[in-house]
Amino acid sequence: MLNICGCLVQTIAEFTPDVIAAIEATEGGAVHAHQPGRIVVTVEDTATRRASDQIMDLHQIPGVLGVTLAYHHFEALDAAPATL
Repeated sequence: MLNICGCLVQTIAEFTPDVIAAIEATEGGAVHAHQPGRIVVTVEDTATRRASDQIMDLHQIPGVLGVTLAYHHFEALDAAPATL
């Protein structure tokens, strides 16, 4: 299964670098853009954690004010490649 979520993470501006480091240290999380107080993040399912659980964990990072889900894509991955 492919499960990708795009989120906007709002932070206390002074905490933005620490929040970025925490997100990048997690498997399945990636930072794509940021400015003081805002971070654009994608979160994907991993072998051991669902994206939804990782999003809930983002709320617990010190300095995070809120997390908004902006995009969600989910699809089953075929085991065999498609034939043309």
